Amino acid sequence: MMAWRRASTALLTLLVTTTVLTACGNVTAPSEASGSRPSVSGDSIVITYNSPAQWGNFGEVLPAFTKKTGIAAPNDPKNSGQALAALQAEKGAPVADVAYAGIAFAGQLATADVLQKYVPSGSDRVPADLRGPSGLWEAIHTGTVAFIVNKDHLGGASVPTGWNDLLDPKYKGKVGYLDPTQAAVGYSVATAANIALGGSLDNWGPGLDYLAALKRNGASTSAQTATAKVAQGEIPILIDTDFNGYKLRDTGANVEVVIPKEGSLQIPYIVGLVAGAPHKANGQALLDFYFSEEGQALFAKGYMRPVVGSVPAEIAAKVLPDSDYRRAVTIDYAKQGKVQQDFIKLYQDKVGF
Repeated sequence: MMAWRRASTALLTLLVTTTVLTACGNVTAPSEASGSRPSVSGDSIVITYNSPAQWGNFGEVLPAFTKKTGIAAPNDPKNSGQALAALQAEKGAPVADVAYAGIAFAGQLATADVLQKYVPSGSDRVPADLRGPSGLWEAIHTGTVAFIVNKDHLGGASVPTGWNDLLDPKYKGKVGYLDPTQAAVGYSVATAANIALGGSLDNWGPGLDYLAALKRNGASTSAQTATAKVAQGEIPILIDTDFNGYKLRDTGANVEVVIPKEGSLQIPYIVGLVAGAPHKANGQALLDFYFSEEGQALFAKGYMRPVVGSVPAEIAAKVLPDSDYRRAVTIDYAKQGKVQQDFIKLYQDKVGF
């Protein structure tokens, strides 16, 4: 297995033991003792927060679920922070059925009591360090912090290979990343830069100094997924996830994906059933689909590294070599979540945008 397919050491021993979701009819809810799975009842729709069509492969995953089940599953443009805020605001009258977020937000979702216990079919093989307490959430796939570089809009400059390269005046105004106070990938970018440059989750100094210098060199931040801006050349260099870069390349954009030479970070993403979900059975069906063989294969098609199932050889052949992905580390993700608010305050004080 290539290192790009690993989210943790435990994932190396993962076996393909998922079950493909079958078409659903109106049946009674399952009992925990029987282990049977729920099927659809009520309105034929499921609302899942933080699932932009342009992010990873949600543009294919959700339509495939609809085709299989007949349940409408619209994409949602929120980022992780916006999803959390909406779930908290709607707690008295929930709108969403399923939530998706970067793992740094998992602790906040649990503390806010906006998720309910549900263990999707097929998720039992997710490693213990990528599962939440009391079955509130499970990791669904992982990505790696990378540079997505549009080579047609560098103004003659070479493709950057590391974090420090981006501070060169020749890249002034050409770099962007998502807002780390809102978006999980933005916080992951800040974490990756900090660790690669000598910091830690207890010491944000190197990362904050770097991001402040990057701002002085004209870097921008966006609240929403910004890969379209890369394709258009508005942001020639986006620090984001590798899978978004590969997907953009597949559309014909002249982009290169770069794992920074100083180091990078692997990012697990999690899913959970919303507490008080108005279409609970449909939400359960969607989560089952995510962890099915078909669902995991669709995530893999979008270059997301699935946590169950295998990656097709033709997809694995299209990504960077193992040697590049060895530079992407794993961290104590629970601690990353716990110190997030401290980081946000420091970032707003020392960097701001």
